[in-house]
Parts: sequence; structure tokens; C-alpha cells
Amino acid sequence: MALPPSLLIRTAKTIWTTLWRTMMAQMAPSDKGGAYQRPDSEFCDRIPSSTFPSDAQRYRLIVGMGCPWAHRTLIVRTLKGLDRAIPITIVSPSGNEGCWVFDQPSAMDSLGCRTMPQFYDKAQSGYQGRATVPLLWDTQTNTIVNNESAEIIEILNNAFNDWATHPEMNLYPTELQPEIDQWNKRIYHNVNNGVYRCGFAQTQTAYTTACNELFEALDDIDTTLASQRYLCGSQLTLTDIRLFTTLIRFDVAYYGLFKCNRRRISDYENLSGYVRDIYQLPGVAATCDVDAIKRDYFGNLFPLNPGGIIPLGPDLANLQAPHGRASL
Repeated sequence: MALPPSLLIRTAKTIWTTLWRTMMAQMAPSDKGGAYQRPDSEFCDRIPSSTFPSDAQRYRLIVGMGCPWAHRTLIVRTLKGLDRAIPITIVSPSGNEGCWVFDQPSAMDSLGCRTMPQFYDKAQSGYQGRATVPLLWDTQTNTIVNNESAEIIEILNNAFNDWATHPEMNLYPTELQPEIDQWNKRIYHNVNNGVYRCGFAQTQTAYTTACNELFEALDDIDTTLASQRYLCGSQLTLTDIRLFTTLIRFDVAYYGLFKCNRRRISDYENLSGYVRDIYQLPGVAATCDVDAIKRDYFGNLFPLNPGGIIPLGPDLANLQAPHGRASL
């Protein structure tokens, strides 16, 4: 005999809610109010240092193409012209295994690693933390130098100028650092991590707070960009790169999957032109793998999209349209 619909619904909701909270607790830890709490990075060494001197071909950058935090490092690497000095290794998320997996196992054969948790354990035996990307790895000592994207992009900006094609490009100039740091603080909490605070919120109150703070920040940034080309004026800086990698994913993933659907970035006149401006800088478009972004978010975040259906849109052909921001 078939179960009555009401009983079936109540049973399914109870089972799914229990499983959802269990998976979310592992994927996205929250505070008592249900607000997402991103864990801190654990490897924070710098280059150059007595342990890690500046050297071409010694370090390798491990990235996931769908990850916005890893995307920052790829853009700075490209803009500085460090493609030969800093090789990359690409990993992809496995929805079944719940971790990053090396796309080319042969690149890590010498270490016997197929997954990022195995790789972290090789670098630090017994490691129990999150096996995240991006990661800057020292190939001489088989040691993780740094896995904090905000610090890796500063390293790439200034530590390898002897081998950079564009050593004159400084994305973190001394005179702008106070302003850059101020923008970074707000953008990280309200936008970069703000979209995750929306998508991973486990209560309505936590979601509402995160969503309001996200769009208040976007509205303010759009107003700022009405009168200047970049966040700190006429010069591109690291804070623009940090913002861009969230914005390029916004209409593709965060708007729908993370419930950031009050407005799209394409609905903002200045923000949308700003995204096109940065996208059209030499080499940046090649770092933007939209198929990987959709596949990684919709295909692998099972608690948010159990069916695994990947949307066909949006159409991003307008990223190549004139941005008209050079006059600013």
C-alpha cells in the first residue's frame, strides 16, 4: 500500500533536513545562529624568507579552476607574467569523495597523492584541517608554503619580479596600501565571503543578514565606480582582483544557487562595465573557465543542488562588449 502523501512528505523532509544539516556541518561550519564561519588558513609562510628564497621554477601553484580564491592567484600570475616562473597544477572537486582531486595524477606520482587531503598529509603528517586551494608548494622540500589566497597574491605581486614579464606592474603600491586594505576588509566580509554566508546560511535570520550586507556593499561599490575606473582610482590593484573573481561568478552561480537573487551584476551599470573592463585585460579571460565554475558549483555542492542539474545559462557573450571605462 502506498504511503499517504502527507506522511511521505513529512518523512522525506525529516530525513533530508537531518542529512542536510550533517553535510553542511562538515562542508560549511556555522555558529549558533546558523551563520557560516569560514575556518582560517593554516599555512602562512612568506617568500622571500630564510626558509623560502625567491627562485624561478622552485614553487608550484595548485589551483581549482572553479574556485574564486584560486582564481585570484591565476590572474595575478598572468598579469605579472609569471607563467614560466610559477608552474600550475590543476585539481577538480569530486562530488562523490567530497575533496579536490588531481586532474593529472602523474604530476604527483613522486608523492603518491591522488587527492588534496593526501597531499596535505604528505606535507604535514597527521594533518586534520581543510585541504583547500589555492596552495603554493615548494617542490624542493615538498612543503606547503602558503594556502591563504590573500597572502599568495601579495607574494606573486612582489617576490618574483626578477623573472616576471611585467615587473613594473605593482598591484599593491605602498601609497595605496591603507586604502587597499580598507577595501579588502569590507569586500571580504560582505562580498567575497558574503555570497557564501548567503548560500551556506542555516537559518533565515543568518541568510537575511548576509544578503542585506552583500547588496548594501554592492550598491556602495557601484556608486564608487561611477566616478573612477577602479576601486582605488585609476590604478588596478589587488583589491580589484579580489572583487572581480566573485563578480564573474555572481550571475553564473551565486545569483541562483546561493540565493543572492536581489539583483544580478549585469543589472548594475557601473559594476557590469567594471567586470568587462577587468575581463578584457590581457590574459584575464583565459583564466575564467565558466564551464568549470558551473560544473564545480552546481555539480558538486550536493547539499545545495541534490539533482546535480547544471544550468545552460547565462549568456556571457557581453563580457567582450565595450566597457567604456578607460575615460575614467
